[in-house]
Amino acid sequence: MIHPTALIDPSAVIGANVSIGAYSVIGAEVEIGDGTQIGPHVVIEGPTKIGRDNRITQFASLGGTPQDKKFAGEHTELVIGDRNLIREFATINRGTGDGGGITRIGNDNWLLAYVHVAHDCKIGNHVVFSNYAALAGHVEVGDWTILSGYSGVHQFCKVGAHAFIGMGCLVGSDVPPFVMMANEQHGRPRGINSEGLKRRGFDATRISAIKRAYRTLYMAGLSLPEAREQLITQAQASDDVRAMIEFLESSERTLAR
Repeated sequence: MIHPTALIDPSAVIGANVSIGAYSVIGAEVEIGDGTQIGPHVVIEGPTKIGRDNRITQFASLGGTPQDKKFAGEHTELVIGDRNLIREFATINRGTGDGGGITRIGNDNWLLAYVHVAHDCKIGNHVVFSNYAALAGHVEVGDWTILSGYSGVHQFCKVGAHAFIGMGCLVGSDVPPFVMMANEQHGRPRGINSEGLKRRGFDATRISAIKRAYRTLYMAGLSLPEAREQLITQAQASDDVRAMIEFLESSERTLAR
């Protein structure tokens, strides 16, 4: 299941039932979990840990050194979970010494062609990156988020769970959970991701509570502290609104408004 032209460093740890295609290069300090499929011409540099049952297609580049001028060769890592699809020409870099040291990808994510995930990013589970979507360094993306084609997120920004970033949208602020960002320069909120929530089993009551919270935050003409006070009251009857408040409290950048 390993093509004879593949180059594998002796220190690499290869699990059971792993396939590695022609001319792929697996470097030192790389661990690949059981059942993972690696196509031809893939380059994986270490230290990198890859979980089970991932599919990595041709020409992907994983675990490369971070694109950060401050990086001085520190021991940093890339950690990828299980059942991810990583398509051709995707690039995922390791972390930096002063940024936590780890770039982390969760489980069941789709990273399509030409996607870039920079150093020290933290990606949750069930996230979809459409073609050419890109993250700068230190970005956090919550579960079930969708980043449409040609979208981009500025360094140190956070995108909450179930958010939707529209095609070509450039995000320069923190995006709360459930919010849709429009295809405009620097991005603007344009409602909630109601269709995505329905597909994931959110009932009408939950979606109504999220819509009400969105109107409070974006449409009521309130300052952010005033909106937060109203959301605290609404959160008494909604775990989803409580999740929005927790996101607001953890935000260290300007909120997308």
